[in-house]
Amino acid sequence: MHALITGGTSGIGLAISRAFISEGYCVSICSRSALTKDKLFTSELSQNKAQLINIDVTSKGSIQRGFNEAKKKFGEISILVNNAGQAISAPFDKSDSELFTKLISVNLMSVLHCSQLALEDMKSNQFGRIINIASTAGLIGYAYTSAYCASKHAVIGLTKSLALELAKTGITVNSICPGFTNTDIAQNAIQNIVEKTKMSFDEAKISLTKFNPMQRMIEPAEVANAALWLASAGASSITGQAISVSGGEVMSG
Repeated sequence: MHALITGGTSGIGLAISRAFISEGYCVSICSRSALTKDKLFTSELSQNKAQLINIDVTSKGSIQRGFNEAKKKFGEISILVNNAGQAISAPFDKSDSELFTKLISVNLMSVLHCSQLALEDMKSNQFGRIINIASTAGLIGYAYTSAYCASKHAVIGLTKSLALELAKTGITVNSICPGFTNTDIAQNAIQNIVEKTKMSFDEAKISLTKFNPMQRMIEPAEVANAALWLASAGASSITGQAISVSGGEVMSG
C-alpha cells in the first residue's frame, strides 16, 4: 500500500515516514528539499521501501508533478498524510495580511491541493485515508499565534466537512492535533522565548509545557503512532475527528 507524506524529512514528518516504512508501506517522502535527505533513509531507499520527492506544497503545479512522480514507482496513493506546515509567532497588531496569507498557503491550501489529487485514486478504489497533522492550536487559542491558530482551525474545519462528504466511500479523513512536540520547531520557539524574555532555556521550556498535565513535550513517535492507527483497518469507522495528542492539555467533551 502506498503512503505519501508531505514534510516527511524532519520532525513529526520524519517520525511518521519511518513508522509507515516499518509497517511495510511503500512510502513517498516529500518535502521541498527531500532529495538532499537521502542519508536519513539509506537502507529504506536501497530496499525500495521509500522514495524521496521534492515538492513545494505552496505550489499546486509542484504538487501535481510530485504526485505523478510518486505514482510512477509505487502506484496509486492509498494513504495521504498532510504533515507539511509552518509556525510563526507575532503579536496580532504586527500580523499583517502577508503573514496570514503565508501560513494559510502552507498550512491550509497544501491540505486542499494534496487531498484533491489523492482523492482521484482513493475514490476509484473506494478506499483511502487522509490524515491531517493539525495542532492543539486548531482546537484552542494561543496568544501571539493568531495566523497559525487561524490556519490550523481551518484545517480541522476542512477535515470535518470532507469527512462528511466521503462518509459512504470507504475513505476516512481525520486530524491529529499534537501539543508542543520535541522537534526543531519547538526548540526554535524556546530559543525565541529566551531571546525575547531573557529567561533561561529551561525556564522557557517550562513555559511551553506548564499547561500539559504530563509536564513534558510530546515525542514525534507518539504522533506517528496515532497516524498509523488512523491508517489501519481497525480505525475504519473513525472519521471527521480531531485527535489531541497533547498529554491531556486539550480534552474534548
